[in-house]
Amino acid sequence: MGKKRKESAARAGEALSGGCATAGEFHARRAAGRRKALPRRAGRRPGLPGRLLAGLLGLLLCFGGFPFAVSALPFDVSAASALLMEAGSGKILYAKDADTRRPMASTTKIMTGLLVAENLDLSQTLRIPKAAVGVEGSSVYLYENEELTVEDLLYALLLESANDAAVALALELSGSVEAFAARMNARAQELGLDGTAYENPHGLDGEGHYTTARDLAKLTAFALTNEAFRAAVSTAKKVIPMNNGEGKRLLINHNRLLTSYPGAIGVKTGYTQRSGRCLVTAAERDGVLLVAVTLNAPDDWRDHMRLLDYGFSRLRSQELLDASGREGLAAVVGGVSDCVPYRASGPVSVIREQGGEALTEVTERKRFFFAPVREGEVLGRIVWYENGVEVASCPLVATASVEKREERHPFLRWLISLFR
Repeated sequence: MGKKRKESAARAGEALSGGCATAGEFHARRAAGRRKALPRRAGRRPGLPGRLLAGLLGLLLCFGGFPFAVSALPFDVSAASALLMEAGSGKILYAKDADTRRPMASTTKIMTGLLVAENLDLSQTLRIPKAAVGVEGSSVYLYENEELTVEDLLYALLLESANDAAVALALELSGSVEAFAARMNARAQELGLDGTAYENPHGLDGEGHYTTARDLAKLTAFALTNEAFRAAVSTAKKVIPMNNGEGKRLLINHNRLLTSYPGAIGVKTGYTQRSGRCLVTAAERDGVLLVAVTLNAPDDWRDHMRLLDYGFSRLRSQELLDASGREGLAAVVGGVSDCVPYRASGPVSVIREQGGEALTEVTERKRFFFAPVREGEVLGRIVWYENGVEVASCPLVATASVEKREERHPFLRWLISLFR
C-alpha cells in the first residue's frame, strides 16, 4: 500500500494545480474513464485549507475592508445630529453628534413597519378595535369594526404616518401597546441598537422613547432588505378602502424627495415640538445605496439632498465578477477522475471610493486535493485586495463529486472475493 501511495503522489506531482481544459471536458473524461496528466497552472497561492466552512458560500459580497474616511463636509448641516451611511457595508461617510440620544418622532414607525413586515401576513384582514380609533396625532381616521388588510394599514403607517394604524397593527401583533413596545426593544437589541428605546409604536414623546442618528441609520439599512418594507416606503401614493366600502382613502407619502431626488426610495419623516424635524432618507444610484439621517434639523430637506449628493460624489460600485461567474478545475489525487470542476458564482461587486487604487485579484486554492471531493465543498476562494487589505471575496465551490479510487492489492481482492 505504501508503494501505491507513492505512485499516486507521483502522479500528483505531474498535475499539482492543473485540470481539464473545461468543465465539459471533465465530464467527458469521467464518462470515458480516461486519465491524463494535468498541465501546470500559475498564479495560485498554496496553503489554503481545502475545506473551508460552508458558510463562505453566502459571502459573495464583502465590503468590510474599504477605508471610507469620515470627513468634514464642504457645507453646513442644520441638524443637531446627522449621519450618512453606505448601506451595504455600514461604512460611515459623515457623522455629526451621531450617538447623542434624541426624540425620534414618527421615525419610530420604521421599527413598527419592520416588525409588521416580518411577522404578519400582508393579505390578512383585520377588524379595527376601539382602542385604535381617535389616537392622538396624525391619522387616517379609522372606524371601529372597519376591516382593512395588514398591507393597507402598513401603507397608512408609512405613507401617511398614521398613529391609529400603528396602534391597530401593534394590538394585532402583540395584544397591547406595552407588549408591542417590549417587542420593539427586543428587536432593537437584536440589531445592536444600543442607543434606542421605545415606549410606543408611533413616536409620540416619552421620557423613555429615544434613539440616535447612528441607530436609525443601522435600522433603516437593515429594514430596506425586507422587500415588503422597502416597497411601502418607496411608494408615493396608494388608495385603500374606507369604512367597509363607504369610500376610499388616498395615502400620500410625506417624503418629498421621492418625486424630486433621482434614485430616492423613502424612508420616513417625523416631527413633534420636542423632537424637531426628523428625517430618514435613502437613495440608490448605480449600485450605491445611501442612508441619511437627521434629527432636529430645521432645514432637513436641503440637508438630505446635500448629504446624498456628497455621498454619491465619493462612491462608486465596481463589478468584480459578472453574473456568469467563473469556472475552473482542480487536480485530484486518488480519485476516479484526476480533476474536479468548481465554480465562483457571480455577480460580485464592491463599493469603492472614487479614484481608488487598482485592485489585486488572487485565487487562493490548494494545488491538489485528495479524494473524495464532494459536490458543494468549498475548495478555496477568489480574493480582491486594495493596498494589501482584503475588500471582497468569493468562494470556489465544487460542482461535482469525485469518489475515491479503490487500490486493493490483487491478493486482497481475491481473498475478499471468496466471502462474497
